[in-house]
Amino acid sequence: MTDEELLALDVPLMIRYGLMFGGAHRTALFGDGAIAAALAAERLGVLPRSVAYLGEVVRRGGTRMAAELPEPLPGGEAAALARDWLGAAAPGARGVAEDETVARWLEAVAAVLELRVRTRGAGGGAGGGGPLGA
Repeated sequence: MTDEELLALDVPLMIRYGLMFGGAHRTALFGDGAIAAALAAERLGVLPRSVAYLGEVVRRGGTRMAAELPEPLPGGEAAALARDWLGAAAPGARGVAEDETVARWLEAVAAVLELRVRTRGAGGGAGGGGPLGA
């Protein structure tokens, strides 16, 4: 798929289906869904470490708590993007196992985003140096 085709995917829908049904839906969420989310975040200038940190917030406090944050990612448009993702995940995140899946998905998004940043040669400008831009 091209970047434009990936950006056209309905990531919140993929999140809902991936959490509810697992199997091929979960595979698509962690594959094309993670890439599409990373592309959207990249276009908004989100740092990989911010997405990875959001995954840690989900792991520690739960998806529902993270969905209620006023700014889950820095910046207005990025925060709205993250609220869309978390809002889609919250109804299906009924316990620790689902929260862990959401956290791992956010970490996958961060890893794809970091790979894109490093591949472009902008690692230093995007807070690079350590894993996930730390």
